[in-house]
Amino acid sequence: MKDYIRQIIVEHKNIFSKRSVVREYLQSRLLQILQEEKAFLNIAFLGGTSLRFLYSIPRYSEDLDFSIIGKEAVKFDDILNNVMKSFQLENYKVEIKKSKEKTVLSAFIKFPSLLYELDLSPYQDETLSVKIEIDTNPPQGANTEVTLIRKYVLLNILHYDKPSLFAGKLHAILARKYIKGRDLFDLIWILANSQWPMPNILLLNNALKQTSWKGPEIDQNNWRDIISLRVKEIDWEKAKKDTVPFLEREAEKYLLTKDNCLNLLNNFDE
Repeated sequence: MKDYIRQIIVEHKNIFSKRSVVREYLQSRLLQILQEEKAFLNIAFLGGTSLRFLYSIPRYSEDLDFSIIGKEAVKFDDILNNVMKSFQLENYKVEIKKSKEKTVLSAFIKFPSLLYELDLSPYQDETLSVKIEIDTNPPQGANTEVTLIRKYVLLNILHYDKPSLFAGKLHAILARKYIKGRDLFDLIWILANSQWPMPNILLLNNALKQTSWKGPEIDQNNWRDIISLRVKEIDWEKAKKDTVPFLEREAEKYLLTKDNCLNLLNNFDE
């Protein structure tokens, strides 16, 4: 399958883009392995990478985020073992670094020397990683749906619906001490999408309660004002620099401004 990776990166001239495409292909294969293990009977896909895979948001992502949606415990060790075996069968060098057991199960799937083999790094020991996280105690109120997509491989994925994904993005912006520019890019992209529905307010409030939110209860009338206040506090130049390496088209960094975000918030409606 490394030959296939070489084929799909040929059309990309930028070295950062090539490396992002390699990671994205590995993400798709990881999702395929989860699918084969029937993990999507019990977990739902969410976060920035889900926006990329499901709705083609024009920026690359790093992590695979999931929430448990059933009562059955996640067999995380079994999942990781199967990931290891599957990639080793395809002649990949794979290392897995699992974090200490917490509410959010977490592990880095590492691919040593892959970038070197693909002529994307001069350093043989440079490692490309994909992080997997599964929240075993997610906030209540999310709604899910299943979508069949083609992203290098054929995937049939259980995932949060659009209002719930929107709520997750708003939660990240309100709850994170240091906001990622990628979250702001995602917010602007969602707000600019005329077909995107209103956020799942129930899920947003439940998520904020889990992270000790000190602000007011959020409803359909005040969420724009609350997000606007947060947006005005942000160092947008720093956010822009954080985002640039992940953009498909670097020129889109100029869309990442406070004024654009505030205007879209004011005009967003279902």
